[in-house]
Amino acid sequence: MKDTLVRVEDIAPIGHREGMGLAEVEYRRFADVLAQLQPDDWSKQTVNDDWNVRQLVAHVLGFAESNASFRVFVKAMRAGRRRAKEKGYDHFIHGTNEVQVEEREHLTADQLVSRWSEVWPKALKGRRRFPPFMRPIPLDFGPVIGKKPMGSYLMDVVFTRDTWMHRIDICRAAGLDPALTPEHDGRLIEDMVAEWTRLYDLSVTLHLEGTAGGTYVRGQGGEELTVDAVEWIWILSGRGTGTGLLEKELPL
Repeated sequence: MKDTLVRVEDIAPIGHREGMGLAEVEYRRFADVLAQLQPDDWSKQTVNDDWNVRQLVAHVLGFAESNASFRVFVKAMRAGRRRAKEKGYDHFIHGTNEVQVEEREHLTADQLVSRWSEVWPKALKGRRRFPPFMRPIPLDFGPVIGKKPMGSYLMDVVFTRDTWMHRIDICRAAGLDPALTPEHDGRLIEDMVAEWTRLYDLSVTLHLEGTAGGTYVRGQGGEELTVDAVEWIWILSGRGTGTGLLEKELPL
C-alpha cells in the first residue's frame, strides 16, 4: 500500500511501454494461478454469470488467442457482433464472450493450462505490434465509458485489467490468495481510480486499504470513502453491491 497521499490529477496515464510491462506480469500471474488449481476447482462457480472456473479460463484464453493473431481478433469481433444481433444483446462484447467460451468448451483443464502457457507470450507480442493504423480507431465500450481508442485503451490497458479481474474471480472461486504487489496491482488500481473519478467528476478522498491500495484525493471538500482496494473494484465492476459512491460503476 502506498503510504503517501496521491492527488488524482498527478496520476500519469498508462502508456504503451508501461502497459506492455504490466501485461507481461499479469499474464505470468494468471499462469501461476492456473498451476495452483486442483481438479475439483475447475467446476466451481465464479461470480461471472453462468461461468465456472473452466469456462472463465476459456474466455480469458479466447481473448489472448485473439491478441496473438490479428486474423483471430477480426474473426472474434465479427462473430461477436453476429451473436449479439441474433440474441439481442446490448453490446457486441457479450456475443464475443459467449462464442469464445463455446469454441473452447471441448478443452480439458490440462489443455487450457497448456494452451495458456503457449499463447500468452504471443498475445503480448500481438498487443505490442497491434497495427498502428488501427490504434486511433474508437471502439464503443458502452454506457459510462463511451468511445475510446483501440490502441491506447483496449490494447494497452483494458485487456490487462480484464485478465487481472478474472484472476481475482478465479482466486475467490477456488479459495486462493491472489498475488498482490504495490508495483503491479497497485498501479492497475491507481489507473482505475483516475478513470473512475474523472468519469463521474468526483470530489473525493479515497482510502483504499491493502497491498494494492493507497490514499487518493480529487477535488476539494468531497466525500471520504474507506474500503479494501480489491473490494473497491469488485463492487464497482458489478460483482458486489455498494451504496453511495460505490453505486457508480466502472465496468470490467
